[in-house]
Amino acid sequence: LYTIFAILNLIFPLYVFYTALVNDMFDSTPKFIIVFLLVWIIIAFASWVSFQLWWDRKSKITNTSSEGAEFVATPVFSHLIQTIGEWLGTWIGIVGFGTALLTTIILGDDGYYFSRGIGLDFLETGWLSIVLMPIYGFLIIVATRFLAEQFRALSSIANNTRKN
Repeated sequence: LYTIFAILNLIFPLYVFYTALVNDMFDSTPKFIIVFLLVWIIIAFASWVSFQLWWDRKSKITNTSSEGAEFVATPVFSHLIQTIGEWLGTWIGIVGFGTALLTTIILGDDGYYFSRGIGLDFLETGWLSIVLMPIYGFLIIVATRFLAEQFRALSSIANNTRKN
């Protein structure tokens, strides 16, 4: 599963580029094309960081449970939740901030049409989004980390109680 998510993160920038081609993004005005290429670089960078995260975590999944533990699925699920949260928070923080910044500065009110043109309607534009996207990313990371730690604590208590 971790390997599949890692590979999907490598493929995603190609999908975004394909979507832009299908939606005739390169037939737009030069400022739309420039913003697309800059945003595409940000997406490619965030996807590479995400690939590295998933690829690194796939080797660490075996360390989530100790030998002889009765409850092994909960720590594995906790690890998955934490990794998904770190991936999503990082992606929203990097791509959300970068896209909002570039579209607000270069495109202004036309930024709304830009995100629809590349098939990522959830990317917003405006000064508020520039401030909120990194905050959203951070909150997602913290919330999923907290949830994952609660699951790990619960399984640790259950495993240690059984031994006594």
